[in-house]
Amino acid sequence: MKLHDLRPNDGSKKKRKRVGRGIAAGQGKTAGRGTKGQNARSGKPKGAYFEGGQLPLARRLPYKRGFTNTRKVYYKPVNLKDLMEFDFEGEDVTPEILALIGLVKKPTDPIVVLGEGDIDVALNVKAHRFSESAKTKIEAAGGTIEVLPL
Repeated sequence: MKLHDLRPNDGSKKKRKRVGRGIAAGQGKTAGRGTKGQNARSGKPKGAYFEGGQLPLARRLPYKRGFTNTRKVYYKPVNLKDLMEFDFEGEDVTPEILALIGLVKKPTDPIVVLGEGDIDVALNVKAHRFSESAKTKIEAAGGTIEVLPL
């Protein structure tokens, strides 16, 4: 095989259709566009928004204000009354353990500890955020808190 023997596969190179070049060429007169109407005219086609003059869907729907903040962090709340299941002094409470017992779905979720309920066991609680009341109640019971990075 030599360089001059190389040819593209059959049917892979198609000749461009030259429209509007007379009746004998097969695509003369209307050039395959039909007779009259919007699609027979020259110029750019209408955009996806255009619905033939009908009021577009985007304008028929109710107007919605504001925006969605994509950087907002949604914390999974855990209350102190939920931590009463831990009954050993100095026990570690981590997101992995909270997911294991079913208080949160995933250990990767950001967790906030809230102060609803009382705690009487000294626990080492590790979470991404703590409310002020939760901090004081955990430390009053002799426990420690550790704020994890997001």
